Amino acid sequence: GISTDFLLLLFLLLLPARAEGGNPPRAPDAPDGSPRFAADTAARARLPETVRPLLYELLVQPNLTSLSFRGTVRVQLEVLQDTEEIVLHSKELLISRAELQLGPRGLLLLPLQVLELPALEQVALAPAGGGGPLARGGGYVLHVDFAGKLSDSFHGFYRSTYRTRDGEERVVAATHFEPTHARAAFPCFDEPAFKANFSIRVRREPRHMSLSNMPKLESVELPGGLLEDRFDVSVKMSTYLVAFIVSDFLSVSSTTQHGVKISVYAAPEKIDQTEFALKAAVKLLDFYDDYFGIPYSLPKQDLAAIPDFQSGAMENWGLTTYRESGLLFDPQKSSASDKLSITMVIAHELAHQWFGNLVTMQWWNDLWLNEGFAKFMEFVSVNITNPELEVEDYFLSKCFEAMEVDALSSSHPVSSPVEDPAEIREIFDDVSYDKGACILNMLRDFLTPEVFKRGIIRYLRRYSYQNTVNAQLWESFASVGALMKWYAEDGLDVHEMMDTWTLQEGFPVVTVEVRGREVRLSQERYLKNKEPTVDRVLLFTLFSRFLWHIPLTYITSRSNTVHRFLLKTRTDVLHLPEEVEWVKFNVDMRGYYIVHYEAGGWDALVSLLQHNHTALSSNDRTSLINNVFQLVPLDRALDLSLYLSKETEIMPVTQGLSELVPLYKLMEKRDMEDVENQLKAYIVNLFRELIERQSWSDEGSVSQRMLRSYLLLFACVRGHAPCTRAAGELFRKWKESDGTVSVPSDVSLAVYSVGARSEEGWDFLLDKYRRSLYSSVKSRIKTALCTSPLGHKLQCLEGEVLKTQDLPYVLVSVSRNPKGYRRAWDFLRANWERLLNKFDLGSPAIAHMVTGVTGQFSTREMLEEVSGTSLYRWHKCVFSLLRRRTFEKAEPTCSTCPACVT
Repeated sequence: GISTDFLLLLFLLLLPARAEGGNPPRAPDAPDGSPRFAADTAARARLPETVRPLLYELLVQPNLTSLSFRGTVRVQLEVLQDTEEIVLHSKELLISRAELQLGPRGLLLLPLQVLELPALEQVALAPAGGGGPLARGGGYVLHVDFAGKLSDSFHGFYRSTYRTRDGEERVVAATHFEPTHARAAFPCFDEPAFKANFSIRVRREPRHMSLSNMPKLESVELPGGLLEDRFDVSVKMSTYLVAFIVSDFLSVSSTTQHGVKISVYAAPEKIDQTEFALKAAVKLLDFYDDYFGIPYSLPKQDLAAIPDFQSGAMENWGLTTYRESGLLFDPQKSSASDKLSITMVIAHELAHQWFGNLVTMQWWNDLWLNEGFAKFMEFVSVNITNPELEVEDYFLSKCFEAMEVDALSSSHPVSSPVEDPAEIREIFDDVSYDKGACILNMLRDFLTPEVFKRGIIRYLRRYSYQNTVNAQLWESFASVGALMKWYAEDGLDVHEMMDTWTLQEGFPVVTVEVRGREVRLSQERYLKNKEPTVDRVLLFTLFSRFLWHIPLTYITSRSNTVHRFLLKTRTDVLHLPEEVEWVKFNVDMRGYYIVHYEAGGWDALVSLLQHNHTALSSNDRTSLINNVFQLVPLDRALDLSLYLSKETEIMPVTQGLSELVPLYKLMEKRDMEDVENQLKAYIVNLFRELIERQSWSDEGSVSQRMLRSYLLLFACVRGHAPCTRAAGELFRKWKESDGTVSVPSDVSLAVYSVGARSEEGWDFLLDKYRRSLYSSVKSRIKTALCTSPLGHKLQCLEGEVLKTQDLPYVLVSVSRNPKGYRRAWDFLRANWERLLNKFDLGSPAIAHMVTGVTGQFSTREMLEEVSGTSLYRWHKCVFSLLRRRTFEKAEPTCSTCPACVT
């Protein structure tokens, strides 16, 4: 008989040829006049699972003069179901040719019609003139030629610029594809489950170099003088992890103990700031190799500092990219805080090489499987590899930041349904990152570190190069042999327990009432903005559906041994072996819940702190400060805060500041000057002794140095005379030397903030900002300029002075300045559409600006003003935040952000 292949070949020969040099034909209209395929695809946000990519052969050629690019992609396809069309993603690309090849060695190319679906960022491709379907099991190769413009945003294939010391502007072409922007660089199946191999070639001018995920195999000179860099075929990976860069960067390199080449790339004049990152990356990659017992998958790992970068960093497999401030470090210019943050960012991105790259979530609803694990592993890895950084001190702040969002009625579950790109971008937030990390830390504490480690290693090994869902992680823990005895004897079900933390939003407040040896426990969802006018029956109905399996821990006045109790019901009772003076639940705040103490419980803990605060750990003291300001009337919370006059540890001090500072920030905008000044004086006096013990130096441990930075900055901005005199003198000497006399890095922000109070000092700082090549120095000057009381000067920060990537931070910092919050609000409203074009609807940057700026308002008038804008209608968190600030107390701030501390 005649073979199927022969019939298909005859069919291809009879098809009309495509005009030479023309665009691919448009799909003919259906009888009702609508474009063909529209009825099948218009309502479909997700790609159909009819075909899947096996291998992309991608060629890209950016032009850094015209700021455009063109390229060709050949995609080997496997047909999973009979289909008449191939639907894939493409955004703002001009497709000039689309053809289909039968098999990888087929000689004939079938012209394809192209239907663009801009609303879905998709294109549908089908044989021109109709014809039979693509057959299930068949192998095809898709050929597409395309072109586009380098984006002015921070995603897709975009342009970045920097200036040399001589003022010359240079252009870099870089990529950032997560979550849904690979489609803006080349037509592709841009969903995480469509994993494939990638063979990438990049054409460039000889004055540039290029990078991609894999090592370069060769460079070939082309007619006309261009070079084509050809990279090795990648491992199987998702499109959002693909990366390529064309630049004039230089690099430094080293090799790990496991033989992986590590290179750090930066602009030529900043290459001397890369040594710290190189050493940190080598140490951390070796740690992960050993910890997971799974070798790093690629022969190299590059880290590139991109001059314009919206997020902190990106985990592209084999080519992680960073903001310059997240990678570059100078021992003479950078602070202890810089050292800690750079190490943590690198640890996060390298953890992703396993969590996210090797094993990837099936869909973005389980983003936390990537980001929660990477955030958690930051702390695990840095605590072991860099114990001098004392990173455990800062994990609590991540849980508090997550709770700030998670305590609002607008929060979402860790595993949250999302469909379109805007919804996907919205979940890149503190819930996915920080709450994810905190519930993993809670599980690790509950199961023991060794059992937890065995569970995650099993998960990584079982699902390498695959995609997973939430349940498969918990099943990996269930399969660990050490847990089987627990299942049999105690009925422990990790899956059931953790579903209560990942599939419902919010977190519980556990109420504790001690009566003799009996401890009565109850749980309910904690919400910040419970309205007193809400019907109590309705409120109970809403809350009754929330129930968690809470791994409680506690210590007592009689025993420092950590006791454990799994609370799985709404109420329960546990019995102590003897009566106690006090009990403290959630030891070291390792659980993701807060605790309210009734029947004199708070009084006992307040008394303990006032008379012997070191009886509790630093983390326990910190958690009490946080919990008391959420749960009891303000006067009782202030009673507990009195003990802070004896406190010396960084976390309780900064948490105390983060609870107290918003109280006077609230009054700054309510014409309550007398009360405002009394409260400011109270806070300064509370910490006066500790402030005056600080030296103006870079001496001490990392925690001691960071505490010094926060305290001296706070004291100087509050006008504490000894602080402003010392800072003023240091600024005078620095200015008179034209910046050649060094200021200790850890106290430089306090010095700059005092200097920015005068016109001459402000102008001098702005000039130094423009000229500096050190991102750490620029960051501190930027903060000082934003906090200046010279309100008329704040407008100078607009325009060409600051990079657009810094706008969200600057705008929110200005909004926290009592002289600038109206200006920030007016700027946000006036430039809303421009900001959406630059940062994207739903992005963390937009969310930060909206909540940060409106979060400074606390009157009914401002609530009404915000409610009448398109910003309010877009951002679901604004109403919750404003209601709380208007009718309750001010929003606690981030304890580690200089702008918040002030």
